[in-house]
Amino acid sequence: MSEELITSLSPEDKDRLEMTGIELEGENRSGSFIQTDQHINHSSSSIEGIEMLPLDIALNKYDWLKDKYWNLVKRDKDEATKIVSEKEDMDGPRGFCVIARKGSKNVFPLQSCLFMKSVEIQTVHNIIVAEEGAELHLITGCTSSSGKKKGTHYGITEIYVGKDALVTNTMIHTWGENIRVIPRSATVVEENGTFLSNYVSMNPVGYVQMYPVADLVGKNAVARFNSIVVAPKGSELDLGQRAILNAEGTSAELISRLITTGGKSVSRAHVIGAAPGTKGHIECKGLILKDGTIHAIPEIEGRLTNTELSHEAAVGKIARDEIEYLMARGLDEEEATATIIRGFLDVKIKGLPDSLQKKINMAIDAAESGF
Repeated sequence: MSEELITSLSPEDKDRLEMTGIELEGENRSGSFIQTDQHINHSSSSIEGIEMLPLDIALNKYDWLKDKYWNLVKRDKDEATKIVSEKEDMDGPRGFCVIARKGSKNVFPLQSCLFMKSVEIQTVHNIIVAEEGAELHLITGCTSSSGKKKGTHYGITEIYVGKDALVTNTMIHTWGENIRVIPRSATVVEENGTFLSNYVSMNPVGYVQMYPVADLVGKNAVARFNSIVVAPKGSELDLGQRAILNAEGTSAELISRLITTGGKSVSRAHVIGAAPGTKGHIECKGLILKDGTIHAIPEIEGRLTNTELSHEAAVGKIARDEIEYLMARGLDEEEATATIIRGFLDVKIKGLPDSLQKKINMAIDAAESGF
């Protein structure tokens, strides 16, 4: 982590960064990228075969990368992509590029920190490339300064998972109450590749709208999306995932855990079975702790006979008999309620390294006091 950035942070901002899973000091990471507003503070990787570069430098270094730039996400997709494209045309791209060469592997995750401090609009564009047989783990912590009143973050992420490669992309949001967040993300997964996408948002945020898409184009490719979200009063989250099963034997799971403590939350999920021997499952569970809104929209779309797709959705409150069961075993009502909430959010994610699972658990633990 940049010493210059660390010394410039207030104690409150240091806490916010740590809540997003970012390590300010220590060695439990394979590399770091830090962007404050539109300024890149630091970018490096300590793992042989894995590069973590500012995107503009990577595009100048590798001509082949230009074919992957604005390829999965199109410049004219919507208003958000147009804003990022126009900003890049004027000032050049911001954001990072990670390239994991054939057979490379990182045990501790690379970490990226996207920090809004003073600008009204922050734009980032990230490209992740995992070549054949690579194993790549990345954690991105996104947050704003504790004193920041308003702002909008626009992010573009394009992810390429090669044959037999594994990519885990974990994003933890700790934005402010009046921050708007509008990311656009797309992934392509080749033969026998695996893509794990994990999203955690446990704190107040003004507005989030995102709908990442994974296109499974190689035989036996796998995608898993996991979302753990709390919508406090005043927050509005419109979240979704789509998996397109475009090759034989591909499979996808889209799992969401939502809690509202007064905010609005929409969970969209869409699986398309477009090839034989494919399997897809959607699971959305919501818990209303205080009057708010949870709207679950699971959608399965089969296009041929040999595909198996399923979905389940449930929204409700904590059952009184569960609380009473725990109270009968010595817990008071507050402790019983907290235990049930913790169990509801405690999703063990298949294929996730212990170091990343611990980061997710820490984010949940840090937010529990607000329930």
